[in-house]
Amino acid sequence: MRKVFIVFLFLFMFCLLPLSACAKSQNILIDGDHGKLSAVLQTPDEKDSYDLVMLLHGFTSSKEDPIIKTAAEKLDQNGIASLRFDFNGHGESEGEFQDMTVLNEIEDAKKVYDYAKKLPQVKTISILGHSQGGVVSSMTAGELGTAAFENVVLMAPAAVLREDSARGSLFGVAFDPSNPPEYVELNLGKIYRVGQNYMKVAAQLEIFETASKYEGNVCLIHGTSDNIVPYTYSIYYDKWYKNSELHLLKGLDHGFSQDLNQAVDVAVNFLVGHLK
Repeated sequence: MRKVFIVFLFLFMFCLLPLSACAKSQNILIDGDHGKLSAVLQTPDEKDSYDLVMLLHGFTSSKEDPIIKTAAEKLDQNGIASLRFDFNGHGESEGEFQDMTVLNEIEDAKKVYDYAKKLPQVKTISILGHSQGGVVSSMTAGELGTAAFENVVLMAPAAVLREDSARGSLFGVAFDPSNPPEYVELNLGKIYRVGQNYMKVAAQLEIFETASKYEGNVCLIHGTSDNIVPYTYSIYYDKWYKNSELHLLKGLDHGFSQDLNQAVDVAVNFLVGHLK
């Protein structure tokens, strides 16, 4: 009897921890553009309905990226669900990295949106993306329209990828933009092969023109010490949107590594404030 009481007490105390400790987390598979997408649906306990935020990672990252996971936890602490996933060719999803393009990542995002839309408990859907995931978020919202997403959050959106590809440069590796090779190899801690289609597609993207079709609430967050995507790209995004707010975080880099919580708090506070 004493053992039963101790177990009960432990479980009771455990659930007095922040909401994220008792959240429901479900690993799921979603049909994407290049096969199955590995995803995690995190929902708050004891709620019959909830707002949900799609979380989109960057160029070589995954749903386990610290920015994405921290956002999921902080959203959960505020009673907001999240759906984070690996794009095709990334993390645990199917597909090859070399076949990845911004356009097929947009198609992945649309399929994840369709999945989220069918969940009976979901009241509204917002979208948050970091780096290339920010570009994909902005263009997905523009293509699906203002009614699709309650809010859009772009963290260090990598719109520079169009100019880089057009002039023949990827992370300092040069190529002929008029005749891209089959692939370009990037050494970013590990070797990534970026396919020819990525370079061709990126050079022609109408990023800002597409993004501006979304007329809802937008939050732009960028570090002033970002040496991968200059913060001027978020300033330019801000000029295209009708209902946006811009946050330039002094001294923070592309991954907000100097103060990750500060950057994510800006994003989550924006979402909480616009979901009340």
